[in-house]
Amino acid sequence: MSAIFDFSSLLTVLLLLICTCAYIRDMRPAIFDGGAVQEPGKRVMKRPGIPGVLWKLSRIGERLSPYVGASCAIMAVHLLFFK
Repeated sequence: MSAIFDFSSLLTVLLLLICTCAYIRDMRPAIFDGGAVQEPGKRVMKRPGIPGVLWKLSRIGERLSPYVGASCAIMAVHLLFFK
């Protein structure tokens, strides 16, 4: 079955994406910061497309790192012993 249709697999893929993006941003911050576009008259930087989604995932990984780590540990126990 595809990872899209199984909730447990979808959650695993999402957690792996968050952890990977946070790690890459920690090692090479210019990868995610290079595509920012500032609109005239606004203070908010826009990051369109897939790089914007990956930037948001890396921010989630940075700001919620204890919760992401705990959920990764819970998911690992679930995959090893209950699935």
